[in-house]
Amino acid sequence: MLSLSMIVRDEAPRLERCLQSVAGFVDEMVVVDTGSRDGTEAIAERCGAVVHRIEWPGDFAPARNRALELVSGDWVLVLDADEELRREVREPLRALMREPDLLLINLLREEQGAAQSPYSSVSRLFRRHPAIRWSRAYHAMVDDSVAELRRQAPHWRVASFDRPALIHSGYSPELLARGAKAQRLRQAMEEELQRRPGDPYACAKLGALEVSEGNRQRGIALLEEGLAQGETCSEPERYELLLHLAIARAADQPAAAADLYRQALALPLDPRISLAASLNLGALLQTHGQLEEALALTVDATAAAPELAIAWYNLGLIQRQRGDLAAAIAAYRQAVALAPAHPESRQNLAVALLLGGNVAEARQGFREAIQLLQQQGRSVEAEELVRSARTVVNLEA
Repeated sequence: MLSLSMIVRDEAPRLERCLQSVAGFVDEMVVVDTGSRDGTEAIAERCGAVVHRIEWPGDFAPARNRALELVSGDWVLVLDADEELRREVREPLRALMREPDLLLINLLREEQGAAQSPYSSVSRLFRRHPAIRWSRAYHAMVDDSVAELRRQAPHWRVASFDRPALIHSGYSPELLARGAKAQRLRQAMEEELQRRPGDPYACAKLGALEVSEGNRQRGIALLEEGLAQGETCSEPERYELLLHLAIARAADQPAAAADLYRQALALPLDPRISLAASLNLGALLQTHGQLEEALALTVDATAAAPELAIAWYNLGLIQRQRGDLAAAIAAYRQAVALAPAHPESRQNLAVALLLGGNVAEARQGFREAIQLLQQQGRSVEAEELVRSARTVVNLEA
């Protein structure tokens, strides 16, 4: 028997879609509401969930533990309201859950809208066991209790599912820098570092946030502090620390940044997890004229995640710089097919087509790129593209 366990608050716009994604897959749905005022509870009940109500305990771990106490399944799937389970992974996951010595399945999650790290690994599907509990105040996880249980009972295994299983639509780096939720997250991370100075996970998250907000000096100090923890730093934590330190160093220390990216890529992680390092290093090398290594990295990225439009777009940029117009056009076409609303892909495809002598299709590509920019409220860029395109092609023809 498989149980869904959730904690929610004011999730009316998203909850139904989340619950529909697991309907027929889970045997029970348990939703713990921590104070909704927008009809969240009614939506959950209409979708067949059993709803329990608690006061917000102050952080996520005790709330998730309370929800965990209320389920009855042999296995537990934990979702947030802005996540969905892909339908095509149901049967493979069922097969894994039948393995008698399997304790936890790490799920690959697609981070829609993320500028960095388009995939992450989350420990959200696990056997219901009295020793498994949530910990960590601001980013609750069961990993600590799972590691302790496996030390005591080494026969238990942990598996990583090898294809994207979850879609996370609520992530955006910009959201981290504003709003009450962002302030609560920052406060919780600061408090965690006071309790556990140098904690690699807290240093990675807060350091990355500081860098993204322009507080580069403090961000770098936090990231370096996390890396200094040595063996206490897990491989995923080390990857995040290296990745964001490389991002912070790229502008003024490109060689140091490239070395940090290479260290990140040397870690034994799923290639989808390390896509940001591959793509960023490829882009950095392209900027400095190291096109063959940039090409190899970006080709590997398209092989690891052929569904990722930005990888094909970057490949187009590199191939065009190498002078291979046919390969650039093919890559840009794939980027457009995967992300039709990305004006830069259409614009660069139009340029490559024009260079290759296909004036009619190039003209249409410029028009489509201009229209997209206008629709997205990027009027200044649209006007600039109109002016530059008119110097090489008649847009009105």
